[in-house]
Amino acid sequence: MDWSVRSWLGRGRGTEGEGPGPVASPTGPASAAQRRAAATFAARLTFEQIVRRYDDGDALLGVDLDIAPGEVVCLLGPSGCGKTTLLRIASGIERPSSGRVLINDREVAGPERFVPPEERSVGLMFQDFALFPHLTILQNVAFGLKALPPEVARREAMSVLSRVGLERYASAYPHILSGGQQQRVALARAIVPRPSVVLMDEPFSGLDVQLRDSMQEETLALLRETRATCMIVTHHPEEAMRLGDRIAIMRKGRIVQLGRAEQLYHHPAELFVARLFSEINELDVTVRNGAIDMPFGRVPVTGLRDGDHATLCIRERGIRLHPAGTCGLAGRVLHVKFLGDVGLVEIGVHGFDVPLRARTPVAVGEVWSKGAEVSVEIDPARILLFSKQGRETK
Repeated sequence: MDWSVRSWLGRGRGTEGEGPGPVASPTGPASAAQRRAAATFAARLTFEQIVRRYDDGDALLGVDLDIAPGEVVCLLGPSGCGKTTLLRIASGIERPSSGRVLINDREVAGPERFVPPEERSVGLMFQDFALFPHLTILQNVAFGLKALPPEVARREAMSVLSRVGLERYASAYPHILSGGQQQRVALARAIVPRPSVVLMDEPFSGLDVQLRDSMQEETLALLRETRATCMIVTHHPEEAMRLGDRIAIMRKGRIVQLGRAEQLYHHPAELFVARLFSEINELDVTVRNGAIDMPFGRVPVTGLRDGDHATLCIRERGIRLHPAGTCGLAGRVLHVKFLGDVGLVEIGVHGFDVPLRARTPVAVGEVWSKGAEVSVEIDPARILLFSKQGRETK
């Protein structure tokens, strides 16, 4: 079999320095239960100054990232920012142009060493499934369990198939499944060997919204159960916030910010990061006398000089609407879009040159109508300020 396919399956039996393999009892060979219990050892995954160059440009420009054993880290960013390239380098499918990759402090890729994918105890799952068409669903899932007795491998594979809701298709072949179902089979196959590191590239992109939510919960439960270290590539901020212990924001081949979801949301280092995590109104402003004068009051500024231009951001959920004349600034509703629990309202607000957008809770029977006069309240805690270079100011 091609080595890249073997790495995609994940062997999950441990590599040198990651703990023992199956444990033999004092009276004879290891039982199936003992062999299974000894198979999982979470590993630290470390990237040191990873650079990846291609003929048409650089995909990675000195990436440093350290993922603790058992931690789930999501790589978040737009297409082409280098997320999948970093994942492929971790798996061994690609070599870095420079820099090092370490698993449990053991170099697996670097200037003097390259460990092939099948020896890294890595399970790899891409969004294009790569299921074997001539094998049943059960055989596909059990493929990475050849070290176990056939009946034990079958039981393990059926257990994971049940967890992803596809046990009734065990005897079927991949071609009869929908894209979302094939994605779940691929997920089951990557996880069932219990590799020490699991790498996932957009694992939920083929699923509908309701199924995606339940699969994310099941995936997290499986990862916690197996104690595997995991790196997940996604371009959905909400998915990253739901899944990741930490999130690494990537842009143009670099990690621009790394932290917990609440840190990235409340303290985005760049305008680019703020745009990822919430819908915002962006206003061009100028610093005068150490502050920015806005219709709702003065916003103090540090780190910028008088005359400097900046971008002031107001989160759409930080704008509240009230009956006209009650509080705040006078405004008029220009447009309304009903979005279920919230309404997306465009408002012309006194003192602002451009309309503001607000996402407001919608009570039963309550919808702001076009042309309605309203009072607009802006929450100062929902304001962010960035220099024109995109960096946050305090």
